[in-house]
Amino acid sequence: MKTNPPRTMVGGMPMPGLLERVLKAVFLTVICAVVVFPFIGVISTSLAPPAEVTKAGGFVLFPTKGIDLTAYRSILSGGTVTQALLVSGFITAVGTTIAVLLTCTLGWALSRRGTVGNRALLLIVLISLLFNPGMIPSYLVVQQFGLLNSLWAVIVPVSVSAFNVIVVRSFFVGLPAEIIDAARIDGASEWKLFRHIGLPLSKAVIAVIGLFYGVGYWNSFFNAMLYLNDSSKWPLQLVLRTYVVNGVELGGQDLGLGSEAVPPQTSIQMAILMISIVPVLCVYPFIQRHFAKGVLTGAVKG
Repeated sequence: MKTNPPRTMVGGMPMPGLLERVLKAVFLTVICAVVVFPFIGVISTSLAPPAEVTKAGGFVLFPTKGIDLTAYRSILSGGTVTQALLVSGFITAVGTTIAVLLTCTLGWALSRRGTVGNRALLLIVLISLLFNPGMIPSYLVVQQFGLLNSLWAVIVPVSVSAFNVIVVRSFFVGLPAEIIDAARIDGASEWKLFRHIGLPLSKAVIAVIGLFYGVGYWNSFFNAMLYLNDSSKWPLQLVLRTYVVNGVELGGQDLGLGSEAVPPQTSIQMAILMISIVPVLCVYPFIQRHFAKGVLTGAVKG
């Protein structure tokens, strides 16, 4: 009988398998380093003392002289960045609340088969997934409604996403019909069905679309750039684009420091960048456990 020669073993594992695992580990380590390295640099530069940032030429990987919060105190001292942070908070909170309410109510209405205009309205929502309005028509609509140079111009036009509506509708369609029928027999109206059955059973999908809307509003800058002429109404992302991406310097008057010394511009820019990132990083871990459940259930059912 012919026997195959034994394979080389290292620690009880065949050599080809060990080589494959080592290559995967090296590849993943390189990818993680490429992602993490710039982020560490941003954090370190924003926390490094101004003298060290100036000496390093604008970028510090690891601060060697301790942590200094001068850059954060400067941008949060009541100037342009502080105002933009409050504006972004208002836009995100109000916009997300309105968007979630509109999306859930529309998704519930579209999930109730047999209601008047259900199919026509669903067709309109589906068509809007394929055809988006251009920049000029959108601007003209906002202008005709008198929303120019108003925060509502950033909130209202994007308050309903057709994709999110379809996800919510699919979730509502997949709810057990027996529960809804039993509630109807007990005399529940459509509004009570939505309030006491639909919403409590859809916490996962609501959390997911709330995250989508919240991140979208927090990161929005293009609509603000189009519709807001008053710089005091700029959200944080538009300030980030102006003073970080475009390289416009922030002076003492812009920061609300008056005659006080202004930290290096690189420290200020990195601090603004960190403030724009941290809120999303803080919220995402609490929503992550609902993410797969909400999206997959809403997309597959119905």
